[in-house]
Amino acid sequence: MDIFNKNTFSLHLLSFSYTLHPNTASASKLDRAHPRSHSLFHNIHNPSLAHGGRFGVKITYIYQGKPLGIAHAVSLCESFVKGEPFVVYLGDNILQQGIRKYPNEFTRGGYDAYILLKEVEDPSRFGVAEFDENGKVIRLVEKPKAPPSKYELVGVYFFKPVVFDVIKCLKPGWRGELEITHAIQLMIDRGYRVGYGFVEGWWLDTGKKDGILYANMLMLDECAQRDVKGELINSKVDGRVTVGKDTKVLNTTIRGPVVVGKNCIIENSFIGPYTSIGDGCQILNSSVEHCIILEKALIKGIDRLEESLIGRSAKVVKNARNII
Repeated sequence: MDIFNKNTFSLHLLSFSYTLHPNTASASKLDRAHPRSHSLFHNIHNPSLAHGGRFGVKITYIYQGKPLGIAHAVSLCESFVKGEPFVVYLGDNILQQGIRKYPNEFTRGGYDAYILLKEVEDPSRFGVAEFDENGKVIRLVEKPKAPPSKYELVGVYFFKPVVFDVIKCLKPGWRGELEITHAIQLMIDRGYRVGYGFVEGWWLDTGKKDGILYANMLMLDECAQRDVKGELINSKVDGRVTVGKDTKVLNTTIRGPVVVGKNCIIENSFIGPYTSIGDGCQILNSSVEHCIILEKALIKGIDRLEESLIGRSAKVVKNARNII
């Protein structure tokens, strides 16, 4: 994952994700580490990530044990970062332009912490930054009724190791967790240098179904290409459609942008725009549009499936009682 130029700047990347449980966290390095807080930790390594070789990185998993907050998860990584600066990147955030430019701003400014902000129309939904007359961040406010600005906190934070000492002084918030925003606020209160940068392009919070589908739509709009490696039999493919190796498409129409993985079988079906289909899926006698279908799922006999997320190895079958 080439988040920034590793030849000119080296940072540890702590990536926190919540894909399996509301309080599951994950930490890593470029080399990346993933602290996780789920009782099934040993079974939840994402097979698409594994240990990172596919992407040219090394991924280390750190077990959080209990869902005690992001700041707590960060604290578990102190020995991992070995006294070096690092990035905390919440895994449900997608930035159109990535974070490539921000590490240099963080180091050039001599900051102890550096946060990313995005101007939004409704800042009352999330954490918001408040500035003084000189443009310095003086306060972080969670879901304010009267927002002090329109600049919302994005889930990407740069830190020097001094943050570990600050986290040790935190007390749990109302959720019983150690909050990362409280750690940053304490750094501000104690006079540490906290800088900020503004996110350019779109920023998506994919913590919920609609956010994930919208992100899928934008990514397909920007990245989808026509690349058919599978076998088409009496089928029609329109527009930017990717079909993976060893996939068979029979008596089917696919209208892009669409991505279909490897080793799939799609037969007697219609696959509409903004659909992403994982490896090993079967879609039979069905119509699917604006969906994300994860690996090895089965869709059979469904007249119309739209705006849906279908889980790994799930089965959606007409007239079956166990529809997922």
